Amino acid sequence: MATSTKPKLGTRGQPEATRAAILQAAVRQFAHEGIAGARTDAIAKAAHVNKALLYYYFKDKETLYGAALDHVFGQLRGTMMEVLERDLPPGPKVRTYVGTYFDFIASHPTYRSLVQREMMRAGHGSPHMARLAKQYFAPLFVKLGEVIRAGIDSGEFRPVNPMHFIPSIVALVVFYFTSAPVMKAVTGTDPLSPEKIAERRAAVLDIITAALFRCPDPQAQGELR
Repeated sequence: MATSTKPKLGTRGQPEATRAAILQAAVRQFAHEGIAGARTDAIAKAAHVNKALLYYYFKDKETLYGAALDHVFGQLRGTMMEVLERDLPPGPKVRTYVGTYFDFIASHPTYRSLVQREMMRAGHGSPHMARLAKQYFAPLFVKLGEVIRAGIDSGEFRPVNPMHFIPSIVALVVFYFTSAPVMKAVTGTDPLSPEKIAERRAAVLDIITAALFRCPDPQAQGELR
């Protein structure tokens, strides 16, 4: 009887699939435990590989953590850059950007956890933050700033400073999710229920429209709710 010669996952014969499995397991482990609490044994077990093979693809835990950050930040940059490269006027482009950013954050809880942990670590000296900022944050910041300035020049937007307005967009979206446990204790409702997330999305778009647009268009605003 003929036997299959196809390499199994967990061997060096399937490098792309094996590396991807390790990376996915690492993202989950780092999101839940942070780099200090994460264990490579647990990552290897979740990826169905042995520990030696994990170190074959990633020389140490710090390297694996950096790759996990690249993975999640790369997903965000790809999603958001696609919006910024669309052929849209500044107003619809900003509305679409904010709605898409909210949807990404809402649907990627591991991204939220990793970002929060890395931001806290960066305050004490992360070896990854400078690279992440240059590779992922800066391109989005520059491109979105150009869109906002174009809207200001055309008279569609109020004369806001992108240096302050863009972080405000991020704060409006991200803080809602990071503060969810406190909000649940205060309100007695689940802020992460589908209904509450939809309400928050609409509220964020309302706030951005009111703060940025000279003449907010309720119909265009409602189309993104």
